[in-house]
Amino acid sequence: MSTILRVALDTPVRQLFDYLSPGAHTPGAAVGSRVRVPFGRRRLVGVVVATADRSEIPAARLKPVLEVLDEQPVLDSGLIALLEWAAAYYHHPLGQVIASALPRALRLGAPALAIEERWVITEAGTGAAVAGEPRRAPRQRALLALLHEHGAVPAPFLDERVHPWREAARALLARGWIASTEHTLVPEPTAATVQAEGPALSAEQSAAVEAVSAARGAFGVFVLQGITGSGKTEVYLRLIERLLLAGRSALVLVPEIGLTPQLVGRFQGRFAAPLAVLHSALSDHERLAAWREARSGRARIVLGTRSAVFAPMPDLGAIVVDEEHDPSFKQHEGGFHYSARDLAVVRAREASLPVVLGSATPALETLHNAAAGRYTLLRLERRAAHAAPPRLALIDLRGGAVRAGLSTAAVHAMERHLAAEGQVLVYLNRRGYAPTLLCTACGWIAPCGECDARLTVHLAAGRLRCHHCGADAPLPPRCPQCGFTVKPVGQGTERIEETLQALFPAVAAARLDRDVVRRRGDLEEVMQRVASGEARILVGTQMITKGHDFPNVTLVVVVNADQGLFSTDFRASERLAQTIVQVAGRAGRGARPGEVLIQTEFPGHPLLGNLLSAGYEGFAQAALEERAQAAWPPFSRLAALRDSARTAEAALGFLRDARGLREPPPGVRLLGPVPAAMAKRAGRYHAQLLIESRERVQLHGFLDRWLPEVEGLRSARAVRWSLDVDPGELF
Repeated sequence: MSTILRVALDTPVRQLFDYLSPGAHTPGAAVGSRVRVPFGRRRLVGVVVATADRSEIPAARLKPVLEVLDEQPVLDSGLIALLEWAAAYYHHPLGQVIASALPRALRLGAPALAIEERWVITEAGTGAAVAGEPRRAPRQRALLALLHEHGAVPAPFLDERVHPWREAARALLARGWIASTEHTLVPEPTAATVQAEGPALSAEQSAAVEAVSAARGAFGVFVLQGITGSGKTEVYLRLIERLLLAGRSALVLVPEIGLTPQLVGRFQGRFAAPLAVLHSALSDHERLAAWREARSGRARIVLGTRSAVFAPMPDLGAIVVDEEHDPSFKQHEGGFHYSARDLAVVRAREASLPVVLGSATPALETLHNAAAGRYTLLRLERRAAHAAPPRLALIDLRGGAVRAGLSTAAVHAMERHLAAEGQVLVYLNRRGYAPTLLCTACGWIAPCGECDARLTVHLAAGRLRCHHCGADAPLPPRCPQCGFTVKPVGQGTERIEETLQALFPAVAAARLDRDVVRRRGDLEEVMQRVASGEARILVGTQMITKGHDFPNVTLVVVVNADQGLFSTDFRASERLAQTIVQVAGRAGRGARPGEVLIQTEFPGHPLLGNLLSAGYEGFAQAALEERAQAAWPPFSRLAALRDSARTAEAALGFLRDARGLREPPPGVRLLGPVPAAMAKRAGRYHAQLLIESRERVQLHGFLDRWLPEVEGLRSARAVRWSLDVDPGELF
């Protein structure tokens, strides 16, 4: 009997599909290679993950593979093992997990190796070229002569020499004078060299480099906790330098697309080595090209966001996860809710590699693992070039005058720093002009018709927009209910920018948020304005906290530090503390000292007190003690069954049915179901059911038995549901 190929397909079904191997005259399909198979009335591209001698499907019903797409596997055994682990841990269909690891073009059947179109002259065409044919078609004659002179010519060469040439080529092809061929391009390995020396390392940096380098060839997790400006990136560069000189490659993960241009510039300035970049803003063609560079081994450095954790790299020597605490490393959308940081650790473990988790504000789970001895903690406690840490102070908003969200004390500080030729950074994690449009007569507030949310005022665009579902409407001049005057209430970055331009008309300001950064190059343009000193004031959202270096910023003002102080999400205080520390770290990175002013209406809150008196370490210690008392992660394990439906009753009904399927075993608790904090979003009602256990094994054992029953519920057909293991945030 023919070999049975077990194929993973991009479907929501939690199983592999058996197919017969191709016929004797067709190349076999190795594990990790793609095949095209019949699936009902469709033809799908899947990946072979195993072979077998027999199948539970009757032989008469087994269908053969239609086509083997790869001579060599697109996924090696290590990546397949990682993806199988991820599918089991996150309880998600393996076919969809594998699909998320491949560029879209490969999922549609594009060649795994680059194909170059080449044109050649035929024997008949050679005779015609010698005779000066075709006499009445000069463009065809020129193309024929060029091919006669150069032999096989790639299409880009013709684009340069005989443009346009396609119509002429079709005419010559019809006469049989030329032919088109496809040539597989096999990238040549490229040596990597160091083209620029880095600055001298501090003793702390040297110790960190030596500690990680000593683990080369063995698994180890190193937490590089360095205060902002302490030179974590330089540690990464020195580690990568050693890897490159040893013939190995490096994978570097960053949380945001906006960080990639800055790091790419640092890497390209230091190393003469091919580098591939992978992130969601790339076109399908660009992403496929970068994937090919990584898989071939030609790209010695792969830099990317979340999904780059699956990049194929044959000579991988180490993994770096920069800003490892950032929630962007957790996939929140779709069904496969994975953590790229955690998968990087698993990949390093399976491949016996060191992995570096870098951050000024490590996640509490990471610090807990370090305290337990599972991770090695490396500290960088001094800023580069001996720059002093910034001075932090609270501004009590309860007793002073405030203009459009800016206190008098903050404005006076800005005047002082601008007069001293410093730059000022103002942080507010709320884009738009104002979060609310209010009628001053009847109290009407502009609502979103699709969400339990208010529409945000975007004054410059003259629009009301929902930041949750994307709803968009014109900004009304008067109240639609009573016809009286309406006014924006509250502050967004657009309003703060307007206020600062009124206060400091002679000082150029720049804004950095999603409304400004819409196209490729927008971020770099804003960064250049700040770096050159053209813009002396920068206003922005969380985008400005993500590792950017502003050496001339001497003052940071946090406009609203109270968001997150009283949230129902147990991670909210951690996120707030990390954000404050990260944005504060933008100040005083150059020769001049920095100052950070944090505006708050709750100056006595213990979180803020801990940050100012004991730094992030003091906050983290207190927060971990609270988590232990409440049995929240990392002292327990969580999964969230979430759904959305057209009605609130349907959303809660499915979760109630799921809860009633079986009694959880001792040590496992089901909490809920409850509606989401914003129950209605994008026209659908959302709810969740939490599954909690102190032991990971107990949690996953229950999920293994319970989820197949959940899938079989009749009420599941009326909702969209997904499971989120280790949820990064609760509703």
